[in-house]
Amino acid sequence: MKVSEYVSFDAVGLAQLVADGEVTPAELEAAARAAAEAVNPRINAIVETWRTDDEPSPGSTPLAGVPFLIKDLGVSMAGRRMELGSRLAAGNVARADSSLMRRFRRAGLVTFGRTATPEMAYSITTEPVLYGATRNPWDLERSAGGSSGGAGAAVAAGVVPIAHATDAAGSIRVPAAYNGLFGLKPTRGRVSVGPGIDEIFNGLGVQGSVSRTVRDSAVLLDQIRGPEPGDPYFAQQPSRPYAEEVTRHPGALRIGVLTQAWGGRRTAPPVADALSRTARLLESLGHQVTEADVGLGVDWEEFVRANALLWTANLTASVDELAAASDRPVDSSTLEPVILASYHYGQRVTGAQFVTALAVRNRVARSLARYFDAYDMLLTPTLPELPVPLGTYAEGAEALDGLGWLDRILDRSPFTAVFNVAGTPAMSVPVTADTGTGLPIGLQFAAGYGFEGSLFRLAGQLEQASPWAGRTPTVWAGNPTGD
Repeated sequence: MKVSEYVSFDAVGLAQLVADGEVTPAELEAAARAAAEAVNPRINAIVETWRTDDEPSPGSTPLAGVPFLIKDLGVSMAGRRMELGSRLAAGNVARADSSLMRRFRRAGLVTFGRTATPEMAYSITTEPVLYGATRNPWDLERSAGGSSGGAGAAVAAGVVPIAHATDAAGSIRVPAAYNGLFGLKPTRGRVSVGPGIDEIFNGLGVQGSVSRTVRDSAVLLDQIRGPEPGDPYFAQQPSRPYAEEVTRHPGALRIGVLTQAWGGRRTAPPVADALSRTARLLESLGHQVTEADVGLGVDWEEFVRANALLWTANLTASVDELAAASDRPVDSSTLEPVILASYHYGQRVTGAQFVTALAVRNRVARSLARYFDAYDMLLTPTLPELPVPLGTYAEGAEALDGLGWLDRILDRSPFTAVFNVAGTPAMSVPVTADTGTGLPIGLQFAAGYGFEGSLFRLAGQLEQASPWAGRTPTVWAGNPTGD
């Protein structure tokens, strides 16, 4: 199969070719490898590939035989490295599959590599010292987002149609927005993160994917959702498969629009224009769209501080565990400046402060829940600005402490983290693009706890009304030179 043909299918389409006997998983993997060889030297999205011995049965699942990439964090694959984008964990090899990896295998996905992440997934741009910056396929001088930036760039450039991603403050939705992809952050408890850990950042972090089509994300979530014994969170299972929701009419929805972010950063004109155009599209589809005044139950400074306390305390525990396992020091030879500063900040977090931060999480979750009585969904920009130039986040970062670094992250991505704290599902949809530069712009829709089905129904409708599949970036494996 030529790469130019391979990139014309989404994951469900490729699996159907395998089921029909038109192509073998090995041929698909060869095409994916050729695509990676064609584009990765320019975007630096994939940090390692390997030969696979997976032989999925054609037609056994809706994704059987599809090439796949996992993030260098959040999922462990027996015998493969998971380095978390960090020199501290360099060379770390997983001893066993995590529960999510077992589900990827059961889904018939052919995992042949891992994608780049910022160190410890502790940023929303992917520029680690260990493997270098991941570049945006739409503009190589701009960030691909983070922390699932490698996944976003690889999918956008056509290496795979869908890839594993994680999200603790926007790390699925930010790369989706920057790279012109669909990305849904599931409800807290929808996908197990065990068994090695019981929760990621006290429930703020979840597992998911980025994809070029809505149905791919829906089908994969069907394959990986559900709890494992002992999980601390549980989301009630849906009444029907998410794959079926994509083609169902969403009905007339009450959608509240939040144009300006809680933290004070103003939404840039191109993004505000995209939001206005999307609101008009929604109205033309029969939805009721009104301006919303959404309170968090706490002020922004308290919100940022609570996140910093939870993030850094969790980071400190992880760093200590990695240092003990690798017998390496915790200093500037193993950690980047902002991670080291955040580690030291986390060392000073007291038990009482940690409990207070959890109470803030509770207040935010309860405050947002009330708004989903008045609205079926909330609509915001995914990000208040277009993809930023590489190096933006590093400017003056060496002078920041753990609180200052989190403040910088949340200031640049003020719309996304709120829904991690609340635990509710949210998605970034590439409905439109900047009319001046052609860069993709993601719009975020959030729904109440457990209502991924509603999001998939609306996403399917938007995908039909404003198709984005035909938009491809400058670096695209389907170009003739990629064959």
